[in-house]
Amino acid sequence: MAQNVVSQSAGVIISDAGIDISGVVGNLETQLADWSVGALLGLWFQSVFVGLCTQILSICIFLVIYGRMIEVYLVTSIGPIPFATMVNREWGSTGQNYLRSLLALGFQAFLIMICVGIYAVLVEGISTSGDNISAAIWGCMGYTVLLCYTLFKTGSLAKSLFGAH
Repeated sequence: MAQNVVSQSAGVIISDAGIDISGVVGNLETQLADWSVGALLGLWFQSVFVGLCTQILSICIFLVIYGRMIEVYLVTSIGPIPFATMVNREWGSTGQNYLRSLLALGFQAFLIMICVGIYAVLVEGISTSGDNISAAIWGCMGYTVLLCYTLFKTGSLAKSLFGAH
């Protein structure tokens, strides 16, 4: 399921972006031909730094998504125990709390899909034809940091909404 969400999000970014790569590369070559060596080295350094940070953030994003899916598997695997306590008057709150946490996990998956969809729309809006290549690089990194942050917050938001602990 986690691979499906990740592959669908990658498909959204690739298929909906509609970027003509050959046109972008051609425009980029003509823009970079006019730059000085110092400006090109600065752009190279920014690209390397942002690329490294993006790789680290993508590892964090995958850890969050896979961790949440493993959490869903673990919570559902112990389901019979809390469900057995729901009919007992003294232990009934255990089953109710379990049900709340299970609903929160399901809603959290929905929030993750919304976050990835918003990320795809934001990345699609990055201008690749402008004069400021650095702004596009840093904009993409900023959106990736935002995605990582929102993915971390989905758990606490879903739990607080359903009153799960």
